Amino acid sequence: MKLNQARIPLVLAAAFAATLPNTALAYIGPGAGLGAIAVTVALVVGVLLLLVGLVWYPLKRALKKPKPTGEIKSGSE
Repeated sequence: MKLNQARIPLVLAAAFAATLPNTALAYIGPGAGLGAIAVTVALVVGVLLLLVGLVWYPLKRALKKPKPTGEIKSGSE
């Protein structure tokens, strides 16, 4: 059991090192860069609108007060 406890810091250090960014030896042009930013923004806005549609509108409908209905009049009067 003591051997496993000694490996925990080593495993955590390896996991941390695996997540460190590496240098990308690549170039992205201005058009592709702006396109990538636009797609990212569109995805974020789309997810937010999806959440609004799935949560807000049913909640709004449930909280809305029902309209009072008038008395039903018969046509024989």
